[in-house]
Amino acid sequence: MLARRAAFSLAGVAAFAGAAQAAPTAAPPALPRAASPAAAGLSADRLGRIPAWFNKEVAEGRIPGAVVAIGRGGKLAYLESFGYRDRDQRAPMPRDAVFRIASMTKPIASLSLMLLVEEGKAALSHSVARYLPEFATGRVGVDRVAPARAMTLHDLLRHTSGLTYGSLPIQGAPPPDPVQMLYSDAKVADPEQTAAQFTTRLAAQPLMFQPGTHWEYSHATDVVGRLVEVISGQDLNAFIQARICRPLGLVDTSFWAPAASAGRCALPQVDPVTGRKQAVPNPLSEPKWFSGGGGMVSTAADYARFCQMLLNGGQYGGVRIASRKTVQLMTQDHLPPGVRYAPGLFGRFGGLAPSAEFGTGFGLGFAVRTSVGRSEVPGSVGDYSWGGAYGTYFWVDPVEDLYAILMVQGPSDRLHYRYALRNLVYGALG
Repeated sequence: MLARRAAFSLAGVAAFAGAAQAAPTAAPPALPRAASPAAAGLSADRLGRIPAWFNKEVAEGRIPGAVVAIGRGGKLAYLESFGYRDRDQRAPMPRDAVFRIASMTKPIASLSLMLLVEEGKAALSHSVARYLPEFATGRVGVDRVAPARAMTLHDLLRHTSGLTYGSLPIQGAPPPDPVQMLYSDAKVADPEQTAAQFTTRLAAQPLMFQPGTHWEYSHATDVVGRLVEVISGQDLNAFIQARICRPLGLVDTSFWAPAASAGRCALPQVDPVTGRKQAVPNPLSEPKWFSGGGGMVSTAADYARFCQMLLNGGQYGGVRIASRKTVQLMTQDHLPPGVRYAPGLFGRFGGLAPSAEFGTGFGLGFAVRTSVGRSEVPGSVGDYSWGGAYGTYFWVDPVEDLYAILMVQGPSDRLHYRYALRNLVYGALG
């Protein structure tokens, strides 16, 4: 195990520099830093539990390494790295490590569409087919019955579109729906296609549910990404760079990392559960399809800026990205009364994704806490969050004026790390 200090270190909190896709013309200002843990309402001693916990996970071979960032009161209060960027090469994990963030792309893509809604170029009530005609003839289920109503942009953002993800039978997992198997057979998620080819292929498959009736995690945000392209006239990466990354100074956030960042890219390890190296796409590879549902790379510091912008009601560093009311709308529960939660791989994630049992709903790109009493992890009513399939996770708690970010690449038991970080962070509050 790499030797790491167990105590909080302000020396580890620094602005990131370096090349990135479409970097700003000037280096972004440093993230404002808390003068001390106490100044941010956090206990230095209790923050010391974080490196102790993660270093133990590294030493026992469960993860190669991780980066954790915590912000409170408008200041970056904690930023530390643990373990290895590349365990095979024994390369230490830098604080500015670049990670594949998978579905932590979804909030960024969702905000992109909402910026177009702000401008009157789209509306949540509009049908998807208004912009993507290939969805006009959609049907529901393997029997391909007519939908009771059209799928809307609102449905896409809150995952009530009726779409799903492709899936094949997995030992020990609930059996996939026949529609999910059709998606897999049709190679809907083929990374070698363009975004336009993706929506054409997806629209040819039936919906799993009638729009508006079920929360089902799905390719909906990939469709959101394509909508951004069609409405704006720019590819998704160009739009996000121009409207979010450059204004916020997100120098390492894109759909791929440049070759100059190779020495900062976090790599997966052999999974101790399966005995195989975990499948994480090469962060240096430029994709053919900019997946709004899961294609981006980022760093803890970049995502911290994004979270602080949300906490600030849509602005950061004197630059307004979105209106305060847009952020407010996105981070409220949008699931309609009586919505059902689809069973299976994506229907229930122990209180961190929508579940009436665990007091969690869904907004426009985020899971939203609706009750604290039913959840298995600490938080506040109104906190919002999401994570990625390759291990990353974040949440924003407006009540506590706090955000926390976990960057880790590839653990099998993602909930283990998300639950632990919530307990560790809230356990350090003064």
